[in-house]
Amino acid sequence: MSLDTARMVQMANAIRALSMDAVQAANSGHPGMPMGMADVATVLWSEFLKHDPADPAWADRDRFVLSAGHGSMLIYSLLHLSGYAHPTMEDIRNFRQLGSPCAGHPENFLIDGIECTTGPLGQGLAMAVGMAIAERKLNADFGDELVDHRTWVIAGDGCLMEGINHEAIGLAGHLKLGRMNVLWDDNQITIDGSTGLSTSEDIKSRYEATGWHVVSCNGHDFDDVRRALSEAQAEERPSLVACRTVIGKGAPNKQGTSATHGAPLGDDEISAARDELGWNYKPFEIPEAVLSDWRDTAARCETDHTEWKSRLSEHGKRHEFERRMAGDLPTNFNLDDYIQSLMSEPVKVATRKASEMALEQINGRLSETMGGSADLTGSNNTKAGGIGPFTADDYSGRYIYYGIREFGMAAAMNGMALHGGVIPYGGTFLVFTDYCRGAIRLSALQQARAIYVMTHDSIGLGEDGPTHQPIEHVQSLRMIPNLLVMRPADAVETAECWEIALRNKDRPTVLALSRQNLPQVRNAPDETDMASKGAYRLKKAGNKRRVILIATGSEVHVALECAEVLEKQGVGTDVVSMVCTQLFDEQDDAYKGDILPNVDPAEILRVSIEAGTTFGWERYTMANGLNIGIDRFGASAPAEDLFEKFGITADAIVPQIMNKLNA
Repeated sequence: MSLDTARMVQMANAIRALSMDAVQAANSGHPGMPMGMADVATVLWSEFLKHDPADPAWADRDRFVLSAGHGSMLIYSLLHLSGYAHPTMEDIRNFRQLGSPCAGHPENFLIDGIECTTGPLGQGLAMAVGMAIAERKLNADFGDELVDHRTWVIAGDGCLMEGINHEAIGLAGHLKLGRMNVLWDDNQITIDGSTGLSTSEDIKSRYEATGWHVVSCNGHDFDDVRRALSEAQAEERPSLVACRTVIGKGAPNKQGTSATHGAPLGDDEISAARDELGWNYKPFEIPEAVLSDWRDTAARCETDHTEWKSRLSEHGKRHEFERRMAGDLPTNFNLDDYIQSLMSEPVKVATRKASEMALEQINGRLSETMGGSADLTGSNNTKAGGIGPFTADDYSGRYIYYGIREFGMAAAMNGMALHGGVIPYGGTFLVFTDYCRGAIRLSALQQARAIYVMTHDSIGLGEDGPTHQPIEHVQSLRMIPNLLVMRPADAVETAECWEIALRNKDRPTVLALSRQNLPQVRNAPDETDMASKGAYRLKKAGNKRRVILIATGSEVHVALECAEVLEKQGVGTDVVSMVCTQLFDEQDDAYKGDILPNVDPAEILRVSIEAGTTFGWERYTMANGLNIGIDRFGASAPAEDLFEKFGITADAIVPQIMNKLNA
């Protein structure tokens, strides 16, 4: 429904007032963007956005992403005014304060109605690409009856300048994601001042060149905004709506300047703004007539929602749809039979190949997995199980060719995971987690089930040399909270790691996989689900235990070779496969104490073996332990030569252990 202009102005001014009051109370924040985009947001939320404040999790709701997350008071205001349970006015009064869900930037796990965590510029827009992908995929699976919604984004100049924007819009344009619309806050201001200080590019032409539809409007003219959004909504291509706005609109002395961007307006300017806007109300006070108009607009989708629920109740795929949107795996899903087949017929393969073998099973049993690779499909081995490509001509496919867009791929995976209904996984080389790191960190922060298939995990990749050989990457990833980093040793552990990753609904996983072939070290049919505890005793000491070797991935079989030599010399040696340090740290003290008993190193020497930096391993080997690894960059040579050069062999390691024992 369209209200008269005077009432729309007051609705928009309610956003402006809440934004400047909350930032002033916190003495921190960004009032300029919410005040500048208030008119555009009012039209979008009251007339175009399909949502229901009474059910923020409605599966067929439109997704709204505030990519310009620093302007968080915009979405907090919209949610409150529209009638969502949170944030309350008390929450808004405590904006940016400890305990308030109104954090400095929108956090998806704090308030229903916030689709994703934004703030790192550009990532919100890139995650929205993933949401639009998920919508099209689910539409292909379940039809218009259950899936027929859009993804709307508000982005600022910073979002469009960041490099990830190039990756994201290129992918969206190529896939013709016409259900995605980006509303660009074209206010020509960044923190430093005018955008003219740092850029002279033609943004509209850049979007057009990548296959987007572009339309412009006056962001303070409700009719013009309405026209532009209608045009975007009717397009088959993704749309950029360039909304020319005035940052800090309504603050008479500061509007249009960077002074409104990232600082409170100050009491005097807020008082002047109230006069300018004709807003004669106390801080955090919303007049009943304005609030009523906002609540009435939110009610416009009640009929749509009721009709959708009726269609769902009668739909032949209802239970499958509900299961997938809940993120639950089928009750009968497991890889037990496949793992037992590996026990019966051991294989010597690279763990990247073992991952492909596991995916053959997984993709045949789960309809919700969506794979992909950043132009390394044949190297990452991510296309398996007969899944076809997801393209602009066929949205039923389950494999995305992301192109050389590592960061864009990772962010899109986050968007897909947060949208729900699909489980995304994507591959590249482990060394390129540097390119993906911002998105991987947001995966963990947002509790998103994104699975990163990172191959070529050590110097074992060989001749490509130090630019491609990860040294510090595995340990640096282990530092990220809520991220499972798994480095399996063989085909059995790889399958177990995949099942763990799939079952963890609320955290992402990095699978660090080898290029080189590895022998199968797990062959006992009764030893199942060992990786779920993070670390386990693969080999028990034969003689009196004097050494515990803690190894990961391709170095586990090296540890077994060391143990064999040590046992022949009468030195009892346990071998522990440390598949995932995070999972091991979560075990109870009794289990951890059994695997790594807390005794004097003079009695039991702990030794870590990993073809990467030794940094951090002392937490498991203790101060007087021995850490075998590589604390320099690699070299270009065949893998076997490199392991010998860097001392990751039994011949090189055993003497160091004996010297330590005899010291």
